[in-house]
Amino acid sequence: MIVEIAEYEETGAPVAKPESENERAHRQRWWILAVLSIAQLMVILDGTIVNIALPTAQHALNFSNADRQWIVTAYSLAFGSLLLLGGRVSDYIGRKYALMIGLAGFALASAGGAAAQNFTELVSARTIQGVFGALLAPAVLALLTTTFTDPGERGKAFGIYGAVAGAGGAIGLILGGVLTTYASWRWTLLVNLIFAGVAIAGSMALLKRDRGVDHDPLDVQGVLSVTIGLFALVFGFSHVETTSWHDHYTIGSFVVAAVLLGYFFFVQTRTKFPLLPMRVLADRNRGGSLFAMLVAGVGMFGMFLFLTYFLQVSLGFSAVKTGLAFLPMIFALTTTAQLSNIKLLPKFGPRPLIPLGMTMAAAGLFWLSALDVHSTYTGGVLLPLIVIGLAMGFIFAPAYNTATLGVAPHDAGVASALVNTSQQIGGSIGTALLNTLAASALTSYMVGRAVNPLNEKAAAVHSYTTSFTVSAYIFLGGAVIAGLILRSGAPVHEATDTVVVAH
Repeated sequence: MIVEIAEYEETGAPVAKPESENERAHRQRWWILAVLSIAQLMVILDGTIVNIALPTAQHALNFSNADRQWIVTAYSLAFGSLLLLGGRVSDYIGRKYALMIGLAGFALASAGGAAAQNFTELVSARTIQGVFGALLAPAVLALLTTTFTDPGERGKAFGIYGAVAGAGGAIGLILGGVLTTYASWRWTLLVNLIFAGVAIAGSMALLKRDRGVDHDPLDVQGVLSVTIGLFALVFGFSHVETTSWHDHYTIGSFVVAAVLLGYFFFVQTRTKFPLLPMRVLADRNRGGSLFAMLVAGVGMFGMFLFLTYFLQVSLGFSAVKTGLAFLPMIFALTTTAQLSNIKLLPKFGPRPLIPLGMTMAAAGLFWLSALDVHSTYTGGVLLPLIVIGLAMGFIFAPAYNTATLGVAPHDAGVASALVNTSQQIGGSIGTALLNTLAASALTSYMVGRAVNPLNEKAAAVHSYTTSFTVSAYIFLGGAVIAGLILRSGAPVHEATDTVVVAH
């Protein structure tokens, strides 16, 4: 039996022990969650907030339509290709320092982009944003993973985090529309200084000092092969949007990606200090959750992109009204994210929840595929949008939670980077694939028809509904595969989950 011996002053009164950093961090863990959610929201919404401002920015800086896509692509390329390295760096230097450096760099790059006077300055700033985003995103999820280890509290925390991550794209549309309409396109970048400032102040006040948990030598072969391989993969899908699947650069990019990523996994099984230890991928639930994030990335980006087109082009919504139109989806997503993580995941595990969410998403997208030129927001968009929001809450929150459950503290950064990488690659695939299919559908619809405003409008709607249909089938296939990969039963909290505070 352990007997605690209290200290007493000379007067006989007990002396209060000073609170340790661990105890303070545990007491303030919900404030830590708020800080991490702000940081995550900044990274996620930056994928869509600039999109709405692009036409205005293009007019102001006078760059071409061909250049316009690079404002989005530059961010995606840097972010997607450097995530695994960012996770490794956060494990090495410490998650608190990685987060703060990432936030500060992201804010400075945003300020540079807001001050840009030409295309080169803006695209450079977006690239630097992606670099620092790749450092802070894995640090955020790793800190969340090691801060909340109690099963009950972990469910609530990841429910909130999953809701933020899932709704971030829609929030970006709303905020982008408001700022572009009532302030300036430059504020879609300047707003990041507010997010980053709050998150940096919170990190300094709340997160404990840390020295990193993984000081193994850097796997240089792994870093180079996976970084260049992921860059080539994202570039290939981005290049498809402006060329074709048969373009030499597109094919070359995919070949380079396949060779280098194949070499990366070959090296990881043989090197003493791998960038991505295979033990991180060995768990079926983790693999199924990463696959779910990939599929959700494909479907969500497609839905946001083409539903935004439908609302603005077909229904004539303003940028602000388009953003607000997504609010019901956000509320629905937030509701099921909490329900699934707090009540359902601890009892049933991820196997019934994630496939259910994917099936519901497919149903909502099939519903949207019935839109035509006479459809309205209330009659044709609102209800399926709510169904998709409910579905995403069953996917994102359980997937984030399960993908990082049971990960050893020194692997948390890499595991977190894998989650972000899956979603980012999914978004790149979805945007390229669905854009290509939508363009083909539009062209085929006009064959044999007169070129007039009514047929052109119908062709545009047909291209959107084609993308919704394809996205629905992707989710259906994802539901089947995820159901086969994921294990049955409630998740097991292993010994590696015993860290009580952020590292």
